[in-house]
Amino acid sequence: MRRNFYFIIIAFLITFAVICCFFVFRKDKINQRYSLENSSKKTFSLPALQASIVRKSNLQEAKKGYTQKIIRPSIIKAVYLTSWAAGRKDYVDYVISLAKDTEINAVVIDIKDYSGYVGYITDVEEVKKYNAQEGRIRDVKSLIKKLHKNGIYTIARIVVFQDPVLARARPDLAVASKTKISGLKKLNSLFSSTTWSVDTLWTDKKGLSWVDPASLEVWGYNIAIAKDAALEGFDEINFDYVRFPSDGDLGDMIFPVWNTSTSKREVIKHFFGYLHKELQNQVISVDLFGLSCTREDDLGIGQRIEDTFGYFDYVCPMVYPSHYENGFLGYQEPAKYPYEVVKYSLERALVRLKQYKRPEEKDTKIRPWIQDFSLGGVPYGIQEVKKEIQAVHDSLGDDFFGFMLWSPSNVYTKEALQKRDNSFNLLWF
Repeated sequence: MRRNFYFIIIAFLITFAVICCFFVFRKDKINQRYSLENSSKKTFSLPALQASIVRKSNLQEAKKGYTQKIIRPSIIKAVYLTSWAAGRKDYVDYVISLAKDTEINAVVIDIKDYSGYVGYITDVEEVKKYNAQEGRIRDVKSLIKKLHKNGIYTIARIVVFQDPVLARARPDLAVASKTKISGLKKLNSLFSSTTWSVDTLWTDKKGLSWVDPASLEVWGYNIAIAKDAALEGFDEINFDYVRFPSDGDLGDMIFPVWNTSTSKREVIKHFFGYLHKELQNQVISVDLFGLSCTREDDLGIGQRIEDTFGYFDYVCPMVYPSHYENGFLGYQEPAKYPYEVVKYSLERALVRLKQYKRPEEKDTKIRPWIQDFSLGGVPYGIQEVKKEIQAVHDSLGDDFFGFMLWSPSNVYTKEALQKRDNSFNLLWF
């Protein structure tokens, strides 16, 4: 009995020593992650960040097989395709058919969507390193050439801060859960710090992870993807989810870089400036919540429409009537009033743009997203989409530069669109 007792004690001590060594090793790697204790001490200083920028995306301008761009139409009317749809001949031919028969002359294609995956095989080092690419679009150059041949302007959409793939690969850059970290901290109470890992990731109500909007590494990662897409031949780069999370347990979030000493609005505005600086010779656009047209605050997510002016060629408020809360403009169901909701929102946005205008800055134009989908029990068909389009025309007047239609199914209400003027001629650089 005594011998067995000693054996158990020795086994326990050996096991304990192995565990200690493991955590000491992890602690040695702490430079790759952020501890809970240190995260609250981090500050966000724009000059310091700019001084530390490492441009990892210096791709060769003479990239093999570079696709020539099409001249930008003065008025852009686009539909949206997922990367999965863009990889299918039937969907691409469908968009080409729409462009031949209707006023549509552009397409927005996901190149990094809500999943965090880049939809084609890319040359970006970090994307390959994090295994963050899928060959959904097998030959992106050929796709762009085909679209250009048919007079279609191509826009690459990048979902920025909602990025589950990057969050899992680099949890030290991701939004973490206070609850999960607290639980691990109790479990590891013998040790001085609790590192962030895939087990501590915060998720929104859809179960998706986010990365820190104040992280310079995250900024550089998305810029590298944008530059690669431009070199592939996309005519414009569109940035979406350029904001802090808006749903889920927001009180449970903790950030590795950002803290409350800098407002969310300042963080996002700094990022807008960074995009402008890094992509000076590229047409760029940004998507905003529709409410940014009418609200003066940052909506709790860092978005204020004035902060986009002068930085982007186009600001694209998502004025989907179904996304406005009950009571907006006195309507209990705003989705039933597509013309009124879209017109009022864009009129307010245009007033704010004209009040801001700076001759020395980029001439930002308003080009909204409108909905071609049903939500919340209010069906959208020919009349509803027509009313939205008319509202865009009526509200913007001489400042009308187009619109973009969003349909999750990637199928569009053709009858709501004007028929094509066949006098259109294709021009090239």
